[in-house]
Amino acid sequence: METKKQNYTVPIIMMILLFGMISFVTNLAAPMGVVLKSQFGATNFQGMLGNAANFIAYAVMGIPGGLLLQRIGYKKTALIAIAIGFVGIGIQYLSGHASETSAFTVYLIGAFVAGFSMTLLNTVVNPMLNTLGGGGNKGNQLIQVGGSFNSVMATFTPAFVGILIGEAASSRITDVFPVMYIALGVFALVFFVLMAVNIPEPSIQFASEPMKNLMAGALQFRHFIFGAIGIFVYVGVEVGVPGTMMLWLTDPSVGIGAGTAGSVAGTYWLLMLVGRLVGASIGSKVSSKTMLTVASFVGLILVFAAILLSPSTMVDMPVFKSVGSSFSFGLAKVPINAMFLVLVGLCTSIMWGGIFNLAVEGLGKYVAAASGIFMTLVVGGGLLPLLQNAVADSVGFQPSYWVPLLGLAYLFFYATVGSKVHKRATA
Repeated sequence: METKKQNYTVPIIMMILLFGMISFVTNLAAPMGVVLKSQFGATNFQGMLGNAANFIAYAVMGIPGGLLLQRIGYKKTALIAIAIGFVGIGIQYLSGHASETSAFTVYLIGAFVAGFSMTLLNTVVNPMLNTLGGGGNKGNQLIQVGGSFNSVMATFTPAFVGILIGEAASSRITDVFPVMYIALGVFALVFFVLMAVNIPEPSIQFASEPMKNLMAGALQFRHFIFGAIGIFVYVGVEVGVPGTMMLWLTDPSVGIGAGTAGSVAGTYWLLMLVGRLVGASIGSKVSSKTMLTVASFVGLILVFAAILLSPSTMVDMPVFKSVGSSFSFGLAKVPINAMFLVLVGLCTSIMWGGIFNLAVEGLGKYVAAASGIFMTLVVGGGLLPLLQNAVADSVGFQPSYWVPLLGLAYLFFYATVGSKVHKRATA
């Protein structure tokens, strides 16, 4: 038993590192938009093309990634994903040395390639951490630990990029090279370490099964189908709540400055980190079902309060602030609705691991294919916020929060009813 633990320690650490790299590379895309606007005169839409690539990549590569995992196993899929990520960051690095006429195009190609890598990494790190932990509560705990490190990098990356580019109006791709060096170094380290270690491959013995059978097999489980929809809804809620809140706070009807609004939205992500750390600490004792039930119910109450209460009621809210190269807490006067919406971060923090564990329970050999379907439905993070803001354009920001509220209601249904396992894989 001791030997087994010792053998799995290194791959567990590598998977947690990769969990962080998913956030590190993904969160590099948005602040890069500032650089693209400065260096190339790009529009806001063009500046966000690299960011949009992440969601497009999930929609395109999610299922093929799951099938690749089923065919060649965790280790080889992870190595391929890391290699693609290295190439993607490398192309972005080369864009800093390309001519002014081609650099923008070269960067976008690199961002799209990196997006495919993030899809594959997400496909492999969740089931691998679950497997390395032996499934169940321990597997959920490891996923929560990985999610916590993911949140650390989500908080760190935009702030670090902001420090590097300094004056936004004069920033260039070369200013962000230190971030790219870190990414290239971590990818290289993990690649060579993973090559040298042994990891369990529970799916490799089923590699001869036809692809259509594996996909169809995963879709035979009702609790998995409900869980896949849950992932689509969850990512949409997670992204839509703080994203729309920032637009709402900066709207003339509220009149909060962009800096304060950004700090308020940033505090949401900080609370997600806090929630994941709590989830990781109790994950081996509290079931995924209980965690998701409580989180979705509390989230429902918070969003409902934000919809009903008048934004004219102002409160002093402690927020996470980035000032230059330092980080601190301070008080910001915001509508009480914003305070409730920020607290939703505590609820969404543990949902990914909980939904994943509940959905793959009893799937056996179909887990890898199921993971690919999950990755495809991460595209909900692009579509549901779009729907929410269409509602905001039509009837206002507060009514738009009925979209995430209905999403949380669905997640509560899934936790209490839809996640019940009616049958298990027989092989």
